Amino acid sequence: MKKILIVDDQDKIRELVHVTIRIGDYEILEAASGDEAVEVARRHQPDLIFLDVMMPNSSLDGFEVCKILKEDERTKNAHILMLTALDKEEDIERGKEVGADGYFTKPFSPLELMSKVEEILG
Repeated sequence: MKKILIVDDQDKIRELVHVTIRIGDYEILEAASGDEAVEVARRHQPDLIFLDVMMPNSSLDGFEVCKILKEDERTKNAHILMLTALDKEEDIERGKEVGADGYFTKPFSPLELMSKVEEILG
């Protein structure tokens, strides 16, 4: 079974993503901070990670988490989709630079999200 990690400091966003993707046959993991995301990803090695960029209660933001996971042998093959309110071209470019496989701005379309999950995980 494919594993998906949802990382966001807001419970409602994690719940929305969870509800959107639960249609598929996936094991869903969650983390509420960047630090927790790194720990959970290393332990469970998810196939796909939805990663918030701005997590004020975390010592790591989403860009830093993405860079750490892409450089780690255990997690480097995970697909990472950034979920963020940051919609400037420079933010999108930074996401690409740290290895993100996609970038969704909030509010996002549940249909687009599910379509991307199916495209990545089959």
